[in-house]
Amino acid sequence: MASGCTGDLGGFRSDDSKPNDDPPPTSTGTGTGTGPTDPAACEDGAVYPGRAPLRRLTRFEYNKTVRDLLGDTTDPAYSLPSEEVGNGFGNDADVLSVSSLLAEQLGTVAEGIAKRATATPEALAKLHPCASSVRAEDEEACARSIIERLAPLAYRRPLADGEANELLALYTAGRTDATFDAGVATVIEGLLQSPDFLYRIEFGTPDPQRPELRRPTGDEMATRLSYLLWGTMPDEKLRLAAQAGELSTKEGVRAHAERMLEDPRSRVTVRYFFDNLLPISSLADLERNAETFPTFSRTIGSLLHEETQRFLAHEIFEENGTWASILTAPYTFMNGPLAAFYGVSGVTGDEFQQVQLDTTQRLGLLTQAGMMAGTTHSNNTNPVVRGGFVLDKLMCQKIPLPTGDILARVKPPEPYTGKTARERFSQHSKDPVCGTCHQYLDPVGFALENYDAVGLFRTTENDVPIDASGGVPGTDIKVNGPIELVQGLAQTDAVQNCFATHWAEYGYGLTLRAGDACTKKAVTDAFKASGYNVKQLLIELTQTDAFHYMAAQEE
Repeated sequence: MASGCTGDLGGFRSDDSKPNDDPPPTSTGTGTGTGPTDPAACEDGAVYPGRAPLRRLTRFEYNKTVRDLLGDTTDPAYSLPSEEVGNGFGNDADVLSVSSLLAEQLGTVAEGIAKRATATPEALAKLHPCASSVRAEDEEACARSIIERLAPLAYRRPLADGEANELLALYTAGRTDATFDAGVATVIEGLLQSPDFLYRIEFGTPDPQRPELRRPTGDEMATRLSYLLWGTMPDEKLRLAAQAGELSTKEGVRAHAERMLEDPRSRVTVRYFFDNLLPISSLADLERNAETFPTFSRTIGSLLHEETQRFLAHEIFEENGTWASILTAPYTFMNGPLAAFYGVSGVTGDEFQQVQLDTTQRLGLLTQAGMMAGTTHSNNTNPVVRGGFVLDKLMCQKIPLPTGDILARVKPPEPYTGKTARERFSQHSKDPVCGTCHQYLDPVGFALENYDAVGLFRTTENDVPIDASGGVPGTDIKVNGPIELVQGLAQTDAVQNCFATHWAEYGYGLTLRAGDACTKKAVTDAFKASGYNVKQLLIELTQTDAFHYMAAQEE
C-alpha cells in the first residue's frame, strides 16, 4: 500500500462539478451588487443589495411550475440534463447556462406538455371554458382568451402591449392546415420555450430614496417569494397582493411569507433542500454485501430516507424546532420494518410513528442510520468521508481535494491493514502534508465509528473495541463517541452559521462570494436572533436587502 495519505475525500464538495464553457447569463438591470468583503464593514442603516443574477428554472422548479400552470403532473423536466452542482442545490444561476443539448430537449419537453394539455376536450376545457366545444367561427376569439389567461401566468407578469397579438399569430401558424387544438398546442410550446417562462427576469423599479438602487416590482417580488418558499409560480393571492402593492414593504412580504409557510407546498421545498444538503437522496439505490449486512436492502434504504424527511418535517413544522434541536432530538420516526432493522421493539405496521431513542447510542439527525450509510461508499466505513461531510455540509469548512503527487497517494487502506478504521486510517496523519487536512477530518470521522456501513450501532469492529474519541474542529471541544460529538456540534457557532448560509445560497440561487459578506451577515445574524429557529430562518430570508433591492446597473 502506498504510504502517506490514505482515504477518500470525494462526494461532498459543492464545487466538484465544473461548469461548461458557455458563459453564464447575466441579468438585465440587476447589477453585481458587490459590497464589503469584511462583515464588520457592513454599516447599520446602509443597504447592501447583493448580487441578483438571472435565474433559470431548475428541473424541480420547472416541474412544479407546469403542474400549477397546466396541471401536468408527469415531472417532464427530469428528462432534461441535470444541472451543474454549483452551490450544491442545482439552482446556482452562475452555472446554469444553456447547452445546445438542453435547448433541444427543452423543445421536446415543451412539445410533450403541449400535446397532453390539448389531447382531449376535457384537457382543453381546463385551459379555458370556451375550448370545451368551440365552434369554427369562435376559434380565434377562444385562442385569444386562452392566451390572455395562460401567458401572464407563464410569464409571471401582465402582458405588455402587442404580446397577446404575437402569441395569437403563433396560434394562427399552428392552426394552418391543422386543427384548433394543434394551434393551441403551438402557443403552449412557444410559452414554455420563451425566456420569460424559463428565466426569472427582473428589471425592477427605481427607488426614489436611493437612486443607485432598484426595487423588484410587485410581480417580481411575488415571483421571488414563490420560488423561494414553494419552488413554483405565484398563486392567486400573491398575484393580487402584487397588484395591490402589498409586497412593496418588508412587513407585507413577511405577512405573505408566514402565510406561505403554512401551506403544504413549503414542505415540498424544505424536503428538496434537505435531499440536496444531506447524503440521503440515493439511499434507495444503496447496495451492500448481503452476507455482511443481511438485514439491509434497497427497501430499507428507502425507509431510511423517509425516516430522515419525516423527522425533519416534524421538527420544523410541528415542533417549531431549531437547528440545534434537530441535531440533538431524542426521537425519530420508524415503521415496523425499519424498527426491525434498527432492533427496536414495539413498533409494527407500515405507518411511521414517533419513537424515542436510546440516547446512549443515537441522538438527533446525524446519528440516523441513513446519514451514516449515506456517508459510506463501500462495505467498510471511511472516517475521512464522514468527517469531510460534517466539515463541508455542517460547518462550511472546505478541505481542498488532493492534487498532483498527493492525489496519486490517496486511496482507502486495505481492510487487512488494521482491525479497526482508526488503525487503518491513522497512517495518513503521520505524513506532514496529509496531516494538515486530516487534523480536521479525523476527529469527526473517528467519533462516528460506532456506526457501521449501514448505520447500525456497534461497539466493536473485528472483535476489537472501537475508540470513538475525537473532537469538534475549530474548537477545544473533545468528545468520546457520537453523542458527545453531536452535542458539541449543536453548540458551535460555525454549525449554526453554516446552516443559515446554505439556506441563503439555496434561497437566492447563487454561491455567496466575498462581496456578499453583508448578505451573509444579515442572514446569520437574523438566524441567531431567532434562537436558531429553522422556520423563522425561512421568513428572515425574505427580509434582507438582497431580497428587497437590486443594484441599479451593472458594476
